[in-house]
Amino acid sequence: MTNERVNTVALIGTGFVGSSYAFAMVNQGIADELILIDLNEEKAMGDVMDLNHGKVFAPSPTKISYGTYGDCSQADIAVICAGANQKPGETRLDLVEKNLIIFQSIVSQVMASGFNGIFLVATNPVDILTYAVWKYSGLPKERVIGSGTILDTARFRYLLGDYFKVAPKNIHAYIIGEHGDSELPVYSSADVGGVPVLSVIQRDNDYSLEDLDQLFVSVRDAAYQIIQAKGATYYGIAMGLVRITKAILHNENAILTVSAHLDGEYGVKDVYIGVPAIINRSGIREVMELDLNSEEQEKFSQSAAVLRKIIEPHFSGSLK
Repeated sequence: MTNERVNTVALIGTGFVGSSYAFAMVNQGIADELILIDLNEEKAMGDVMDLNHGKVFAPSPTKISYGTYGDCSQADIAVICAGANQKPGETRLDLVEKNLIIFQSIVSQVMASGFNGIFLVATNPVDILTYAVWKYSGLPKERVIGSGTILDTARFRYLLGDYFKVAPKNIHAYIIGEHGDSELPVYSSADVGGVPVLSVIQRDNDYSLEDLDQLFVSVRDAAYQIIQAKGATYYGIAMGLVRITKAILHNENAILTVSAHLDGEYGVKDVYIGVPAIINRSGIREVMELDLNSEEQEKFSQSAAVLRKIIEPHFSGSLK
């Protein structure tokens, strides 16, 4: 009798995002085992009980348990959702100082367990904190992934689908750059069912580039609106994290806009930033280089510069 491989995910942080991720993971039956880790033991144990009670309705019997950092030794993926939350009026970059301290503690304890899997980071500012996890862990860059602009891209596709009255799954368009105020839409490679968006606009007077720019503003500022309305964003990003998790565990070679380390791609070096990348069981197999026009390239370079300016004071000894 041979032992079957068990796909194990350790979730660190069971706040709004973490618990939404766990709920979506169980409902989609993505992993065989899900370990919940949180400083608030009582809350995490309550989540474990609650999720287990719903397993009879789930597509597969995920083993759900409360654990400690020591349990990360057996995990294929460690998903970090812990950290200080973005408050109304705060930008994602305002969270840097608080969360770097928290992350150094988390990553050191995960690595001390003997963890040898893939880190998936969701906490904001995600590009900075993914870079920090890479540095603190010592793991290869392809095995440290941030959620990047996966949610921004999903928001963009949703709004474009609504605008063109086409299912979002038939829209191919990317938001790249910082998961934050300096991100940008890539109109030059966006298409509706294979037809370039810019061509659709040129031949149909019902559509305009000005409308697209307004859609992008709605994408960029969506988090602020949701935070103002209900205090935090969690459903959308949780579903995005599950999508990345599935691509890893199922070895999909799926192209997703994640926070990946660049080493010369797009003319940028030594920064984690949102770009399309091929995701499989080894993590980031390859960064996809979109053919940006000159305006898009300039905006992307500026976005990378914003992130490097934040990173430099903390990791100056290792920056190239």
